[in-house]
Amino acid sequence: MKQDQKSPHILNAASNLTGICFILITSLRIFSNKGERTVMDEAAAVAILFFMTSCILSFLSMRSSGSKSNKLESYADYVFLTGLGLLFVITLLFVFNVIH
Repeated sequence: MKQDQKSPHILNAASNLTGICFILITSLRIFSNKGERTVMDEAAAVAILFFMTSCILSFLSMRSSGSKSNKLESYADYVFLTGLGLLFVITLLFVFNVIH
């Protein structure tokens, strides 16, 4: 493995965060009134899509070689960061919703 290769780390972190998003959606469903869908539900579902896409791109990056691998790794990195940013927004929404 090259020193600058990030794909295994992206794959590991994105798969863990996918699980956390599923737990978040489940807990929101349990604790919300009558199972209503909220903005946080929808945003968590989108975050799951970002993290799963990042997992797939990261895996494909590890399986390919050369410039294609670097390109896929870069895409996986950007998609992962987008999902992480969305998860941060969800966390802020959750905290402010709990405070009120």
